Amino acid sequence: RRAVLVGAGDIARCDANGDELTAALVDSILKADSVAKVSDAVFTLGDNAYTSGSTGQWTNCFTPSWGDPKKSIMKNIRPSPGNHEYYTAGADPYYAYFGKAAGPPGKGYYSYDLGEWHAVVLNSETIINSSFNEAARKEQIDWLQADLKANTKECTLAYWHHSRFSSGPHGSDVKLAPVFQILYENGVDLVLTGHDHHYERFAPMTAQGVVDTLHGIPSYVIGTGGGELRGMRLPLAQNSLKRVEGYYGILLLTLGGKEFRSAFISTDGYVWDPAGGK
Repeated sequence: RRAVLVGAGDIARCDANGDELTAALVDSILKADSVAKVSDAVFTLGDNAYTSGSTGQWTNCFTPSWGDPKKSIMKNIRPSPGNHEYYTAGADPYYAYFGKAAGPPGKGYYSYDLGEWHAVVLNSETIINSSFNEAARKEQIDWLQADLKANTKECTLAYWHHSRFSSGPHGSDVKLAPVFQILYENGVDLVLTGHDHHYERFAPMTAQGVVDTLHGIPSYVIGTGGGELRGMRLPLAQNSLKRVEGYYGILLLTLGGKEFRSAFISTDGYVWDPAGGK
């Protein structure tokens, strides 16, 4: 039985309609999959409600698009927080908005199963931001190691906001290398991130950015959910295989036993990168 995971990061603005366009695209995919009787989930990669994740921005910016109760998204959503959520103290409106779907209150990390796959959702803001104490970081890392050890699924993916590898203005964040190393050592198959506002797919790599076609983890940047689009900087990050800038869109993942297929689809319906997967 296959499963479908679809989503993006960097999503809702009140002053533009990119998020409405990506929400309509996600909703159309979910409705088609419902007819086909497949398992679905929707991921978000943080910075869900611009500019500060306030209660008003969740109500007035996110709800009319990805949070629209008439759409199928909210019934299937599995969110992750970004740095903009924490521009409001404790990201409290984020946790209040999603409730149990966001995992334990105030933590921002959790896991779930989807078909033959296990998905791990992390809170990268509390990992890389020095304003959070070491105890909070250690608690999340300890949880991650225990969760991966207890996982019984054959395939695993992980997602969060900040990118370990990216050709965008934020670039590749070395602070995430220890997390990527844990995933690598535990045989994780796929990593999804946002933060930079473009689409990018990387070759399977180690935490240090070395190509490893046998055990390396392919990673993606999908910061195209509706936030202001940005270009990429030169030189490009090493081992970047595919890049799309200037288009809103979503990543569509089809998850099967021991395999996945991916495609980046822009809001005009064009499939830019149908070759991802393994």
